[in-house]
Amino acid sequence: MNITKTLEDGILTVLLDGKLDTGTTPQVTEEIESIIENADSLVLDMKDLKYLSSAGLRLLLSLHKRMAQKGGMVVKNVNETNMEILELTGFADILNIE
Repeated sequence: MNITKTLEDGILTVLLDGKLDTGTTPQVTEEIESIIENADSLVLDMKDLKYLSSAGLRLLLSLHKRMAQKGGMVVKNVNETNMEILELTGFADILNIE
């Protein structure tokens, strides 16, 4: 999993490249936790995310709840396969997806 983080004007943008599963979710969580306190809002860019497991979904929900108390969270560039997962699990109704 490759993670690219940028924090600009209070907006933390995280580009995920690889698979968000049981093996990589702890790394992604640690990377985001190291900087999220400084962010007013969060953008998760999933254009290069190839796989999303239940562990990844739990992370998305946790981040969504945390950022709801601030400026919110946006998930963008979700591929067809991952969008299907988000729709089937009901996450598409909860998350702000662009």
